[in-house]
Amino acid sequence: MSYDAVVVVSFGGPEGPEEVMPFLQKVVAGRRVPPERLEQVAAQYHAAGGRSPINDLNRRLVAALEAELGRRGRPLPVYFGNRNWRPWLADEVARMAADGVGRAVALATSAYSSYSGCRQYLEDIAGARAAVGGGAPAIDKIPPFWDRPGWVEFWAGSVVEALQEAGAGGGPVLFSAHSIPLSMAAGCDYQAELEETAARVAQGAGLAPGQWRVVYQSRSGPPSQPWLGPDVNDALAALAAGTGAAVLAPIGFVADHMEVIYDLDTVATETGRRRGVRLVRAATPGTHPVFVGMLADLVAEAVAAGSVAPCPPGCCPPAVASIA
Repeated sequence: MSYDAVVVVSFGGPEGPEEVMPFLQKVVAGRRVPPERLEQVAAQYHAAGGRSPINDLNRRLVAALEAELGRRGRPLPVYFGNRNWRPWLADEVARMAADGVGRAVALATSAYSSYSGCRQYLEDIAGARAAVGGGAPAIDKIPPFWDRPGWVEFWAGSVVEALQEAGAGGGPVLFSAHSIPLSMAAGCDYQAELEETAARVAQGAGLAPGQWRVVYQSRSGPPSQPWLGPDVNDALAALAAGTGAAVLAPIGFVADHMEVIYDLDTVATETGRRRGVRLVRAATPGTHPVFVGMLADLVAEAVAAGSVAPCPPGCCPPAVASIA
């Protein structure tokens, strides 16, 4: 039995000011996050109109992928469900069952291996299917796609365009990704995959040795819990005097999520301004044809094979909770 549908699985985000705090409370449920920290993050969402761009971006991706599959002669319905907010994944799996879907492939909006970016989505899918019950379709998640040529090709082109905008030699390139706790990073290949991707993108973009580095952003949690670094703001503050421009390439993200809009376009840009560095931010994939084509390739390969490669048992464990 082959696959008869695709489901895009993502993080989720609020779509109105009244949804901001309930969404954040859902994200941190079970974790000891101080109320004042939630208020800080909520203020960031409210400053952007109280609406995350992530759901709209994913709806555009779903439409683009469905159109591309149809154009290739492999028409499949593409569904969309979230971990943390509407449209809930369980509701979407129920809709798939009602539509008669028997077997589907899942694409998570995360390119790299980590608990939150890979294994937790497997848990989300299993939980959604359990909530729907015996009529739920079988769903196989496609593995992370960080090493696919289309991913590297897109980012190399995006970096070249940003360097051209930066001008005068282009300056240093900072490849940015979401930080994760060191205890989580120790159990997965997240850091190694990012370093390898950055190296491939740098080669494709024609960067000189020493012109680029990987940095991290958007860390949370108690100060006593170590996370991957260096932080993008620390890296910007450490740039040599006289650096006129630098490129920020958020290779850890598939679209302009809040972390990109706030942590890079707002906070990091202000850090650069204080340092006298003009930042040029490389575009994220979004619905770029190269990215959508790569996702369509992944679906087509799964359909042709009738299966996807499973994750190894025990891979990408969650972080060990800090006791401080």
